[in-house]
Amino acid sequence: MHELGIVFHIIESVEDVAAENGLNKVSSVTLELGEVSGIVPSYLEDCWNWACSKKPLMDGCKLVVEEIPAVTFCEDCQQTYGTVEHGRTCPYCGSGHTYLVQGQEAVIKEIATPDEG
Repeated sequence: MHELGIVFHIIESVEDVAAENGLNKVSSVTLELGEVSGIVPSYLEDCWNWACSKKPLMDGCKLVVEEIPAVTFCEDCQQTYGTVEHGRTCPYCGSGHTYLVQGQEAVIKEIATPDEG
């Protein structure tokens, strides 16, 4: 389960930001999570709740996940399309000369403190 490692990395990053900004409590973290990132949101949340309960800064911190849709670009016809629906073959021209432009990311978008809500 790589979700636990991801959670530890996110918490470490949040702790660094908190130290830099003199924060003593974090109420929520918003994470942008790509549709084909390979991260299972329910596993991530379970790991999140467990790991946050071990850190005073993060105890009770809510994880908000915003899904980023997977989008693929076709080099032949210059179109973009939904990766999950169509895979690697372009639905417009049938080409396989495609690449993923978004949908694999896991990015911290926002860190909120209790005063910010």
